[in-house]
Amino acid sequence: MKKSMMFAAPLLMLALPGCVRTVASVVTAPVRAGAQVADWTTTSQDEADRNYGRKMREKEAREGREAKKAEKARRKQCREAGYQDCD
Repeated sequence: MKKSMMFAAPLLMLALPGCVRTVASVVTAPVRAGAQVADWTTTSQDEADRNYGRKMREKEAREGREAKKAEKARRKQCREAGYQDCD
């Protein structure tokens, strides 16, 4: 019996690190999942800055289109009124 234990002990030592790694993965999985959920639900400062920049560029483009359209309508109205210098 002692001889078989002497041979089995080194084999168990080789298999043990794999078990420890698996147990560690199972134990830390809920923590990692919680961290991922927190990451999905919160916005970092970098993301907030990027989103704000995009929003402002879209707003400026929209205002530019509206201003161009208003200027075109003003010129048309000026010409229809019979004025010579509408620009």
